[in-house]
Amino acid sequence: MTRSEFDQCLQNKTFPPNGNILLKALFHDALGDWEAAHNIAQSREGTLLYDRLHAYLHRKEGDNWNANYWYRRAKTTMPAVSLDEEWHDLVNLFGNSH
Repeated sequence: MTRSEFDQCLQNKTFPPNGNILLKALFHDALGDWEAAHNIAQSREGTLLYDRLHAYLHRKEGDNWNANYWYRRAKTTMPAVSLDEEWHDLVNLFGNSH
């Protein structure tokens, strides 16, 4: 899925059933459904990109201790950017991962 296609999904508030599951998590997050996004992150704990998503979601939740745990599991650190910038970075990362 291209970035343009993903943006169109957000605009239409619909996500294709066979779409990239990590992008689907960010889609849910953007539409305010943190729980649905978190469920996706938890579905494959121990997988680097899912752990990275998990870290972002806990950072967004305001639970920095838990977020840092997941950033470490994802072999990175909490980025020194806004949540919005991190979300966009993740869209690009996940969009290029499949």
